[in-house]
Amino acid sequence: MAGTEATLYEIKKCAAWITLNRPERRNALSSTLVNELFEHLAAANADKNVRCIVITGNGKAFCAGADLKNPPGQSVAGGPKAVTYAEALKAILESEKPVIAAVNGAAFAGGLGLIGASDISVTVEDVLFSFSEVRIGVIPAVISVVCLPKLGKHHGMKLFLTGERFTGKQAVEFGFVHRAVPKDQLLDAVQEELDMINLGAPSALVECKKLVKTVPGLSIEEGFAKTDEWSLKMFLSDEGSEGMAAFREKRKPSWVPED
Repeated sequence: MAGTEATLYEIKKCAAWITLNRPERRNALSSTLVNELFEHLAAANADKNVRCIVITGNGKAFCAGADLKNPPGQSVAGGPKAVTYAEALKAILESEKPVIAAVNGAAFAGGLGLIGASDISVTVEDVLFSFSEVRIGVIPAVISVVCLPKLGKHHGMKLFLTGERFTGKQAVEFGFVHRAVPKDQLLDAVQEELDMINLGAPSALVECKKLVKTVPGLSIEEGFAKTDEWSLKMFLSDEGSEGMAAFREKRKPSWVPED
């Protein structure tokens, strides 16, 4: 396990686990934490042995939002340029490998951006969430880019305007997260998601992420034209050939990890 004061990074089987590690500050987003998160995402994407990335928190909270004493984007004198929070969220969105948010505790304000940017999210059912920015005179501006596509205008408007708290179970109803489970089942639920992802071919996973992001912005004509070509490309790929051969031969394809 590698780590510093702000984060931990560990490879477990085929997954890279990035743990926010400021429990005394409820894993608030400091400049150091965001810089390290960005670096860990790059390392995980560059590691051929990593199939998926998990982001979670240490302690009772997942992430309390920006550290107002040391917010993301502030450079230390003489140090390298700091990574902005927008850049970190963009790195999650653009990760070639699937990103799972394992929400172990409360998430407020900017901390919700990590969930919004992730591909799959699993939360403890009774933890509390809040877009609390309005209550200190600001707005959830940057995180709206990744949260509103999941919440939609209907839920987003009410939650942004009121700053009201809602549970992990309600977050599923709002379409913001995928699963809500009892606290003692969180790790098992995350592992179930990892196991299902590992059944998919690496290149197919990359292309699926592109597919989901691309198709909604196309017209019907553009959509069918592009996806017809896309489908043919995947059927003719090495992984496509291996997957179909494995199906015919009733065996696991080569990319499925050994039990």
